[in-house]
Amino acid sequence: MTAVDSRLTIALPGHGSYQLGEPGEWTKPTSPISSRIAYAAAHVIPRATGDNTPGAPADIDWDATLAYRHELWSYGLGVADAMDTAQRGMGLDWAATSELIRRSGAEAARVGGLLACGAGTDQLDLSMLPSGREGLARVLDAYREQIAVVRESGAKVIIMASRALARVASSPDDYLSVYSTLLDEVDEPAVLHWLGTMFDPALEGYWGSASVDEATATFRGLIETHAAKVDGVKVSLLDASHEIALRAALPDGVRLYTGDDFNYPELIMGDGEHHSDALLGIFAGIYPAASTALQELDHGNTARAEKILRSTQELGQHIFAAPTYYYKTGIAFLSWLNGKQPGFSMVGGLASGRSVEHLTQLFVLADHAGLLADPALAVHRMSVYLELNGVSA
Repeated sequence: MTAVDSRLTIALPGHGSYQLGEPGEWTKPTSPISSRIAYAAAHVIPRATGDNTPGAPADIDWDATLAYRHELWSYGLGVADAMDTAQRGMGLDWAATSELIRRSGAEAARVGGLLACGAGTDQLDLSMLPSGREGLARVLDAYREQIAVVRESGAKVIIMASRALARVASSPDDYLSVYSTLLDEVDEPAVLHWLGTMFDPALEGYWGSASVDEATATFRGLIETHAAKVDGVKVSLLDASHEIALRAALPDGVRLYTGDDFNYPELIMGDGEHHSDALLGIFAGIYPAASTALQELDHGNTARAEKILRSTQELGQHIFAAPTYYYKTGIAFLSWLNGKQPGFSMVGGLASGRSVEHLTQLFVLADHAGLLADPALAVHRMSVYLELNGVSA
């Protein structure tokens, strides 16, 4: 009988005495991944002794934050920075965001890492935003300011959905006017990001309609008119059938970067005629498995690639469960369990965004997926977390 390693056993609420398994046999690529373009949307790590209480300016641990990006690059993945995963609109202010973009750009240039960064309008105070044409002009100028910062960093531009535009736009034409102007002005093709209300309720009616079909028609019209300036689109609606239909209708040369953290295995694998590339928050948590799967895909081992991706799907669906906008808490918790940050903390105090029950189940699912790199460390940290939250052994 094999002896039970007490270091790998933990009493978990709802699970009793739980024995961890072994980490997955993940590999780093020896050459660039070629079968898909894949970006992991990375989170930020706060300074352990900083004031990251709700409403305070973000205080970032730059060494740990940039080390996480190097980790993603080492697995052959691109980094999508300054995105929703990095807590845009949920604790990460524009001052910290602009510094993040500049620092990530410098590191990407140093190591040759693939980098794309979000440009939005979150430097605007929505309570002070005028309506009508003046409001649209301010939104346009805010986008321009952020696009300039991204381009100066050397990164690809991701034009993010804007709460400010959602507030002041009164018709699809207002969206088309702002986005058409930006696409005419960018010096290189950009990525367009459509973020659903499950990620940000303030984006209700984006593209000028609460109807997904009508919004999609406006979105497609924009892309078709400006196809030469659109590298791709990132769609985060958690609707696989919608994504499959959209990607089949895109102009030649325009990629669909899936933002579907529920259904990414089938969308990345494709249907034999079309497939999605990836720009995913979940890849920041499952990056060793995601990279290994894409390496298998490069080698023509499609069954193995799909098996690996599907082995992570339950974890992804749990992390992104409603209320979906708190998925960032799970990404940070998994990072902490794996020793990538000194404490389980987040800017804006968002570490409280998920319950003990939720994070306990995350721990179990991460173990099932082989994504606890050092099981003994994970057990120790999980024990500390449970004790801190009043859960006794």
